[in-house]
Amino acid sequence: MNDTDSTAVIRVQPTAQPLRVAVLGAGAGGAAACVELTLAGHAVVLWNRSAQALMPFIGTGCVQYEGVLGLGEARPVLITDKIDTAVRGADLILVCLPTLSHAPIARALATIGSRVPVVLNPGHTGGALEFAHAYCTTATSLGSDSTPPPIAEFNTLTYVCRKYHPARVTITGRAQALRAAALPGGESALALGQIVYDCAQTVPDVLYTSLANLNMTLHAPCAILGAAWIEATQGDFTFYVQGMTPGVARVMSALDAERLAVGRAFGHELLGVAAEMQRVGTVDASVTDTNDLATAIASGDANKKIRAPDSLSHRYYREDFGHGLVPFIALAQAAGVATPVAESLLRLGETLTGEPFSQQGRTAATMGIEGLGLEALRARVTTG
Repeated sequence: MNDTDSTAVIRVQPTAQPLRVAVLGAGAGGAAACVELTLAGHAVVLWNRSAQALMPFIGTGCVQYEGVLGLGEARPVLITDKIDTAVRGADLILVCLPTLSHAPIARALATIGSRVPVVLNPGHTGGALEFAHAYCTTATSLGSDSTPPPIAEFNTLTYVCRKYHPARVTITGRAQALRAAALPGGESALALGQIVYDCAQTVPDVLYTSLANLNMTLHAPCAILGAAWIEATQGDFTFYVQGMTPGVARVMSALDAERLAVGRAFGHELLGVAAEMQRVGTVDASVTDTNDLATAIASGDANKKIRAPDSLSHRYYREDFGHGLVPFIALAQAAGVATPVAESLLRLGETLTGEPFSQQGRTAATMGIEGLGLEALRARVTTG
């Protein structure tokens, strides 16, 4: 599949401030980041825990790409599965990994004593909080300095992308605007993140970025209400078009209302799911009624092509329930906001998959916010 035939190509402008960036993760998101940052003139090191996943890139010495960034090959300065080698001499660590990998990466960086600023692209929901907590607890156990490195996060992945071939990434969309925030002490990470992504716009705190993560709202209702179809067809339908019936859209709207209410409790007026997607660029700019979720979401060219999960073990379940709904409910409880739709979807997801997301996901304890109320949590994340 070559998207360059039907998609306007975004020309990447050379940077005036080249950095050495360690991109952690060689999946679609990390490969796409490697491409854009290399095209911009940054010195990119591509790391992945699994050497096997790196072998197609090592074999060619490059990351092949197609789509909105054009068609070609991007050559990182180094491809490695050794994390200490990857981050040595780096100005910035860009974590482009599934949310389940955030805590293990934080522990690995604490073990080698890395102090390089970190940007989570994306942090999903509660990513920066969990990353900092995992780093601190690991460093403490090792008798090391438990102060975390500078940490910032984006609310969503910069790209709509897939790896249909082991050595090539297909990039069908690139965010026009990102929400970005840092934990206290993470201002340098935020500044570096904005050098590599000038579309990253600062918001007050990581509660804002966490609650502006839309994957939970987008994926959980469709994943539950489309589960029979997913199992029957192994995902042979379009998730955001055929899977977005009026009934699904009503559940999504109710879940989104809970997300907005939690944001409001923390002092943040967030955009609704379709309006935020329009800002990012994944809902067409011509859409005037962003409350009509089914029509608005299906309008995005990138959304139209996304297939449904092929099984109940897909990341839309493993990631967006345990590391989306679970931390969202924890934040809601700290804010004193009821979330019956989110809690119902979580219970159904646990029953449907047989996975104990509530115990194994991103909990208040793993985020280091257990027992905190609204004001204490706001104080924890407030910079300056």
